Amino acid sequence: MFGVVTRNEEELDWPEFDLRFYEVKDVTGRSAEPVAEGVNMVSCFGDNAAVEADPDLAPVNEAGERATRERPYFDWAYVCPTREDYREGVLEIISDCAEVNPDVRLDDVGFPRAEYCHCERCTRQFEESDFEDRYAWRASVVTEFVAEAADRIPGKTYFTLYPDPYPGHLYERAGLDLEALSEYVDEFVVPLYDMAYETTYWLETIASGFEDALDAPFSVELYAVDVDVDNLIHAAEVAEAYGQNVLFGYDASNARATLRRMKAESRDGVSHN
Repeated sequence: MFGVVTRNEEELDWPEFDLRFYEVKDVTGRSAEPVAEGVNMVSCFGDNAAVEADPDLAPVNEAGERATRERPYFDWAYVCPTREDYREGVLEIISDCAEVNPDVRLDDVGFPRAEYCHCERCTRQFEESDFEDRYAWRASVVTEFVAEAADRIPGKTYFTLYPDPYPGHLYERAGLDLEALSEYVDEFVVPLYDMAYETTYWLETIASGFEDALDAPFSVELYAVDVDVDNLIHAAEVAEAYGQNVLFGYDASNARATLRRMKAESRDGVSHN
């Protein structure tokens, strides 16, 4: 099936899409009211506005550097997953979404990188835990949050993964224990974004890697903004070979044009004996 990821509520009614995802809370901190017409998406621990208002929310590395947009390779600011007050607020948003539509997608879940977090709270909780390995403790923190979130979601729980299927990377980088999370997640979503999709060998390689890494269903999300329709068709065909579903992100008009072209070409290719 083919779906759309959008911030525009009116696009959820377009008939070309089998699946519809609506961004309720994004990494900027922008929020909207949940909708019944689509699966509501919540950025859980990515939140520029919250960290700008309270910098102490951000995870820190051993040097005391916060995980914000000022750090290399960070496109947005992160909130430490052990901040109970913030977590409760996110869980309330998830509950509000689930009351409107039983399916919910969890975005930006986990720690920002392997070297985070070494704040006083995380250090204390780790030292007071039964874990000897910090990575294992971090994974337990994330899994506990996802379990709490899934308990509030009566329908399908979707979960976005950083596009890195290399064995151990998601565990070390973000605290994601894929096997443990599969108990609570119904479908993973892997965004494989490119500005052009001039070549797709890399897309096939990463999607194939996730097919090996996951024991649960997963979908591939493509970036649709200003991408040539022919290139987007080719990318969708590659993604469809691996993902249970293919989603198009943030340009519903281009996604619709792509699906219409794919449908037309499929009809043109039919022959009858």
